[in-house]
Amino acid sequence: MLGLMMADQLRVAGILEHAATWHADTEVVSRLPEGGLHRYTYAGANQRSKQLAKALLRAGINPGDRVGTLAWNTHRHFELYYGVAGLGAVCHTINPRLFPEQLVYIINHAEDRLLFFDLTFLPLVERLAPVCPTVEKWVLMTGPEHLPARSALPGLCSYEDLLAAEDADYEWPSFDENTACSLCYTSGTTDQPKGVLYSHRSTLLHALGISLPDSLGCSALDVIMPVVPMFHVNAWGLPYAAPLNGAKLVLPGAGMDSASLYELFETEGVTFSAGVPTIWLALLQFMREGSRQFRTLRRTVVGGSSCPPALMKAFVEELNVTITHAWGMTETSPLGTAGRLKGSQLALSPEKKAAVLAKQGRVVFGVDMKIVGDDGQELPHDGTAFGDLLVRGPWVVRDYFRSGSPGELTADGWFRTGDVATIDPDGFMQITDRSKDVIKSGGEWISSIDLENLAVAHPAVAEAAVIGVPSAKWSERPLLVVVRRPGMDVSAQELLDFFRGKVARFCEPDAVEFVEQLPHTATGKLLKTQLRKDFAGYELP
Repeated sequence: MLGLMMADQLRVAGILEHAATWHADTEVVSRLPEGGLHRYTYAGANQRSKQLAKALLRAGINPGDRVGTLAWNTHRHFELYYGVAGLGAVCHTINPRLFPEQLVYIINHAEDRLLFFDLTFLPLVERLAPVCPTVEKWVLMTGPEHLPARSALPGLCSYEDLLAAEDADYEWPSFDENTACSLCYTSGTTDQPKGVLYSHRSTLLHALGISLPDSLGCSALDVIMPVVPMFHVNAWGLPYAAPLNGAKLVLPGAGMDSASLYELFETEGVTFSAGVPTIWLALLQFMREGSRQFRTLRRTVVGGSSCPPALMKAFVEELNVTITHAWGMTETSPLGTAGRLKGSQLALSPEKKAAVLAKQGRVVFGVDMKIVGDDGQELPHDGTAFGDLLVRGPWVVRDYFRSGSPGELTADGWFRTGDVATIDPDGFMQITDRSKDVIKSGGEWISSIDLENLAVAHPAVAEAAVIGVPSAKWSERPLLVVVRRPGMDVSAQELLDFFRGKVARFCEPDAVEFVEQLPHTATGKLLKTQLRKDFAGYELP
């Protein structure tokens, strides 16, 4: 027997239509790459997204076609999220920080027919165009006054001209909620990037999931500014969750430096933000240098890589801003866990609370996870046993776009994340390492993340990475690679001594090397494959 409920399909455009109807005057503010601020409402965003959809149809875009973007967090990019997906096509957000060879591969693999790009990326696009034959038209996301006098780009036009030719007399079509709506490629640090193809259903369910109080807790009371780029896993779903909840949305454009972010936080009354640890480390230093405080910002979520406990502590004690530690990946849309306390943990001491919140958190409804040993058997949730982390759920990938392979699923339908983790009795998951980054020393496993978090707690350390290097006796031993804070000095022996009593003796690094900077992926994560190449043949003292 089936239920007798309406069978409305879940569609992304329904989010914006809802916001335009019930939160019509709520603002969307963005800083433009060409300078200045743009300010309008959800009602205006819905109207312009409909104009965009009509323009795309006029350009010959059909349901299922891929439309690429090389763009920052702006109102035009926001409109592309909805205008492209709303007509049944696929919005393919492209990370401009990838290597040119990877960008060419991604655009050609996706077979993008149109590509929209910000003024910032004009020189890059002019280099890409000759080797991207599927792109029929290039659209510069600005007004006609910023079009170059001469360009070799085929069919180059301005975004505003495209919209000006259309009216907003358009009804969002209805279609199967499993229709693809957006496409995002992994950063491809070890092989070619892989495409993750999200559906309308998965995207809307994810937006609901991250809105839950014990998740990211989005609300109409919030002013949300995603610092995480819209080209990186759809800005972690916030461009969908903000209008779904009726929250004011602030988009920082290309200005990701601390001074620009601080200005927007203050002038727009931002209450909630999201980004990777490197953003918040730089912002903390900026705030300290000027003895600054936030007027309205009270919470932020950190993901992308492990958040150092020292950073979480400093934000709370010095800035009165709570950091929610979260975990996810491109393949999980991305949110999988969020670090929110349970009622039973409120009575814990401040130190024990901090230890819990330093973990990656507990699952959001819609995601299930487990850890397994080398034999594939599930391991206990005792906070000690660690194994390969597997996940499943309605916003978890089951295969990669045009992969021609069965993907990363186990025989019984779990996705292999590539992370090694523990799960404690309260359900809090903690990433101990990537499976390829665990240091295996004399039969013991050493977490590089734990050592990195300890290292950055030293006042003279700006950033740290730990890799395994060969050892004749132990197979592998930890090498600590450090970037010093500007104007501060610390010796290798001082850092080695800093670990004494904080970890088991066999976990302590054997050596320290100092570098000017650490290599990162296009999404800000430590690029340990490059570090291992840089220190290939390293001999421990």
